[in-house]
Amino acid sequence: MFQKATRKKAKLRLALIGPSGSGKTFSALELASGLGGKIALIDTERGSGDLYADRFVYDTLQLEPPFTPQKYIQAIKAAEDEGYSVVIIDSLSHAWAGEGGILDIHDNASKASRSGNGYMAWKDVTPQHERIINAILGASVHVIGTIRTKTAYEVVEDERGKKAPKRIGLAPIQRQGMEYEFTCVLDLAVDSHVASASKDRTGMFDGQHFVITERTGEQLLEWLEAGDEPAPKVDQFAEWRAQIKTAPSLEKLIEVWGQMDRDTREALEQDKNDRKDELFREAA
Repeated sequence: MFQKATRKKAKLRLALIGPSGSGKTFSALELASGLGGKIALIDTERGSGDLYADRFVYDTLQLEPPFTPQKYIQAIKAAEDEGYSVVIIDSLSHAWAGEGGILDIHDNASKASRSGNGYMAWKDVTPQHERIINAILGASVHVIGTIRTKTAYEVVEDERGKKAPKRIGLAPIQRQGMEYEFTCVLDLAVDSHVASASKDRTGMFDGQHFVITERTGEQLLEWLEAGDEPAPKVDQFAEWRAQIKTAPSLEKLIEVWGQMDRDTREALEQDKNDRKDELFREAA
């Protein structure tokens, strides 16, 4: 039944959006340092994440193409298992438009279908993208994701009245609306690295224009820690496994199996088969 709403302590889910050169990686490391604890950086930018090793203390994992959803999910899980406090995903754009990413998967699914209907192919591809989102939202660590924007130029007039081309960012290179899965979304200007919030559930950055520093991470941590203690997190995988192993009937086994996503089914295939054999023997 309904209960009084209370704000719980939470882990950060923050997206940094901007064109190349806007300072997304550096800003992410500043934020992560303010949040505190061990920092893990998932690097899809061919080693560029190591460039700031003289400024910050962090560990990197090089993610090589193909940039499949499963690789991202495994990397996030590995960071959790290895005790990191903050995970930086640099960048999430490769999961969408990189080699082997969602758009490649969709293209291959469209070609493989008899009709060649790209719209229908999204039925199978969308759940794979949603698994990345669920991995981010369900992680037991702070998550900072960087997202590239397409770059364009416009001619602007400076303070002296002279006209010159200025680089600007356009739409994020990710599925439309994905950025709004995050608690906070900060857009970075390419020339000045100034951040502004396009979405901010914290209410801390509304109407502000600022350069991200370690103090920004400290302020976010204060807000995140100000709520009540959350309820203990349920280990869903362990729960599924227990239900499979103790299913009292074949019908219940089928019911439980039908509630799982594909990745969980793959991991528990042997347990399911073992329990099915046991149930057949018990019925004999």
